[in-house]
Amino acid sequence: MSLVGLLLTLIIIGVVLYLVNTLIPMDDKIKTIINVVVILVVLIWLLGVFGVLGPMNTVQVPRVH
Repeated sequence: MSLVGLLLTLIIIGVVLYLVNTLIPMDDKIKTIINVVVILVVLIWLLGVFGVLGPMNTVQVPRVH
């Protein structure tokens, strides 16, 4: 992924998170949980993009039959 694509993705995520925080009326605790989850997902994604976590496509989830 190019640096421009990375920056655009982060800007879009930030704008969407800002819009959710300002336009959707909800309790502050729920907003905090949403913000923390989004930030954690973005950080894990960034670590994967920069190769710190290794390839993310090798993670296997066991199937329950």
